[in-house]
Amino acid sequence: MTKKDKIEIFENATSWIVVFAMFVYGGAKIIQFDGAIAIDQSVSELTGMELMWAFYGYSKSFAVTLGIFEIIGGLLIFLKKTRIIGCLFTSTILVNVILQDIFYDVHLGALRAAILYQVLILIILWINKEKLIRSIKVLLESTKLEQTKLKLFTKLLIAFAIFIGLRILEYYITMKL
Repeated sequence: MTKKDKIEIFENATSWIVVFAMFVYGGAKIIQFDGAIAIDQSVSELTGMELMWAFYGYSKSFAVTLGIFEIIGGLLIFLKKTRIIGCLFTSTILVNVILQDIFYDVHLGALRAAILYQVLILIILWINKEKLIRSIKVLLESTKLEQTKLKLFTKLLIAFAIFIGLRILEYYITMKL
């Protein structure tokens, strides 16, 4: 077995973990927030998580739409030809979940799971970095942007990723025990 074969096996296994999670979380949105709106407290009495739960419970169609997006992201990651697009698409969903989990003080287990899936997506993207870079270059060339703009975009993207990472680290350092 070659090194390339081992990397492909690892990438597929990593992808399947994320795919399975997106199918489970997306499918659960159909029933996850049932009854969440029936809270007998005023808004000021609710915890952040209860408030968020009530928000999602208010509109079942909104929660189901999010679930469909999670399932679509999983399907895109599952298929090798659309894996990179799926990773980018699903990252937008997971970053939103991570931020909500942090700012609404959702259970730590849910936050850790979302971060784990996002890290796995970053690993998949790292494994496919040459394809990703080629895709970005083709996209930028087709819009006639100069190489300096690509470098600026890359620097900004890296800076944003570091910013998000540092904010998550800050949360863990400063969170109440």
